[in-house]
Amino acid sequence: MRNLNNVPKVILESKSIGHAIDFKWNKKKINELLDPFEENEDLENLLTQINHKASVGLAAALLEWVYWRFTGYTKDTNDTQKRIEALWCSIDSLEQTNPLLFDTDFEIPASGSVNGPLWIAHMSVRMIDTLYRKGSYYLQNELVGLVLLARHITPKKKVFDRWFNRIIVDLICLYPCEYENLASEEMDEAVYDSSNEPVICRDFFFDAEFKATNEASETAIHGFIDNLNYQANQFLNLSRIHS
Repeated sequence: MRNLNNVPKVILESKSIGHAIDFKWNKKKINELLDPFEENEDLENLLTQINHKASVGLAAALLEWVYWRFTGYTKDTNDTQKRIEALWCSIDSLEQTNPLLFDTDFEIPASGSVNGPLWIAHMSVRMIDTLYRKGSYYLQNELVGLVLLARHITPKKKVFDRWFNRIIVDLICLYPCEYENLASEEMDEAVYDSSNEPVICRDFFFDAEFKATNEASETAIHGFIDNLNYQANQFLNLSRIHS
């Protein structure tokens, strides 16, 4: 799966592409997604069991669910695609990417059943990217809202649920969090270095035949990165990629 022109089979099965925008989108739903922690403790506990690069990979995969859902409805998905590409590059090396800044002056509203979900998705990814760069021990918490958003906008939710349940089990098994048992006071001010974690690739999330090994993941992610148009993406640091 060397570029985002290849629609994952599971997303096709979920009927996301071209489906009518028929999900609920109001102030209550927006608030639930912006502050999702109170009623989603089980999901949060699952996510805290995976490491940082796996978390960023999951963020990229979830953002891809959002990307395909709104393709054809707005030109803003071009920006979404660039952010997905940058997330995969940052897993290989943070130095290859620039921060995924979004709506820094909070001038873009989260209203509208297309622009609203995209705002939530881009802001969630911005926070995940920020915490990843900082080495925050609380990176995984920011994934909760993105999971709920991707599920909410997906027409066939059972397809999404089967995909996510399989993925999270595999992530916990193959990419476990290395500091799961640390006390919260130890994590508040500490900086976690994820540079030695094994890379994870798009194929892990969307190719059911992919066998996850360090070598296979390295090959796949480099194949993806080598097919990117660096000059067309402001989030990719061209000078560092080619240095």
